Amino acid sequence: MSETKPSVETAQPQPSPAYRWLVLIIISLAMFSNYYVYDSIAPIADLLKSDLGFSDENIGQLYSVYSIAAVIVLLIGGVIIDKFGTARSTLLFAAICTVAALVNAATSDLSLMLAARFLLGIGSEPLIVAITTALAKWFKGRELSFAFGINLTIARLGSVSADWSPTWAEFAYTGWRGPLVVAAAIGLLCVIAAAAYAVLERIAAQRYGLGKAGAVDKLVLSDLFVFSRSFWLVVALCVTFYSAIFPFRSFAIKFFMESWELSRQAAGQFNSVLPFAAMFATPLFGLLVDKVGKRALFMAAGSFLLMPVYLMMAYHVAPLWVPIVMMGVAFSLIPAVMWPSVAYIVEERRLGTAYAVMTLIQQIGVAGMNWAIGRTNDVFAASSANPMGYAPGMWIFSVLGFLALAFAIWLRREETGPNAHGLETITAGSKSD
Repeated sequence: MSETKPSVETAQPQPSPAYRWLVLIIISLAMFSNYYVYDSIAPIADLLKSDLGFSDENIGQLYSVYSIAAVIVLLIGGVIIDKFGTARSTLLFAAICTVAALVNAATSDLSLMLAARFLLGIGSEPLIVAITTALAKWFKGRELSFAFGINLTIARLGSVSADWSPTWAEFAYTGWRGPLVVAAAIGLLCVIAAAAYAVLERIAAQRYGLGKAGAVDKLVLSDLFVFSRSFWLVVALCVTFYSAIFPFRSFAIKFFMESWELSRQAAGQFNSVLPFAAMFATPLFGLLVDKVGKRALFMAAGSFLLMPVYLMMAYHVAPLWVPIVMMGVAFSLIPAVMWPSVAYIVEERRLGTAYAVMTLIQQIGVAGMNWAIGRTNDVFAASSANPMGYAPGMWIFSVLGFLALAFAIWLRREETGPNAHGLETITAGSKSD
């Protein structure tokens, strides 16, 4: 790579704020589309079962193969992004996601659907990395965190839109294919937005001085042997937490319809509470924790909220909105604390490996749990005729919540002892050294 002299770089004009925020909106639309396509299966889970004869295990597999693909891509690392740059990489991965959405809508064959979802995982996860890397070139200092927040908010709107699709796209829900055609149409936005971003970056490269792209998270195996116990406890909390959240969302709409007798529209709206709440509450929790510290304690509190919600829903011990709100708080709180906490525990030069390890283990857990819950639902004949067939799967989720709480308490004990890294004490404005 050629080096640019500092005097030349500083002499170059910078993109205007309007240009940079236009770039942010355009590139975030690709994430919106990507999230929508991923979450387009949950609203039609019952239709896949009634129209195509899929089992709950098959539906779980549609999510599991995505995570398996994500693990494979993570092991490959950021080689493509490093070699071809953010613009071309974003366009490549977005095109893969769009093709996956089109194939998924075009076939009723389970094997081809699984292949399409696998392809989606191959494109989706590195697309997120490429977009995150690209944003680092356009935003600096305090703007960068805010830009990431806006990007994630727009992306999560994709999940919310998918959950609400039975309401705003009710015309499509005459069978299983219509909603996937809508998802494929929205999937086209992914490659269109990526192409628009590539044009904007090319223009900017000719006119402006852009910052350097952020480093791509990569897995360095030798780093695994120097991580502290606190790091591995955060990883354990990560995998148990996300394995309880995302596989539940995979089956939640079907569960709400068959166990709580909700309409498809109402079930989708309840399922949207988690991403919708996280859009606004996650940054607020982040600000709170930065001011007061006590990160392990907050993670324990979030895990405590998560632990009973599944049994509350399985046995109808409270109105549905009560456990959903509790889950929404946990889903907003734990990620807001967990991911930034790694930066306090792991030295900066190993952060790429640390985040890669967390994501890899998380995806393995989510893949296994999606399959396991689907299989459990089939074994216990979960359906509208037998709503209690969902209870064993909900017990599994509850055990994961209990394990998450145990790991969070263990982490707090570690971080209040002689091997502490400052998770409980460091606040905004305090010195971490």
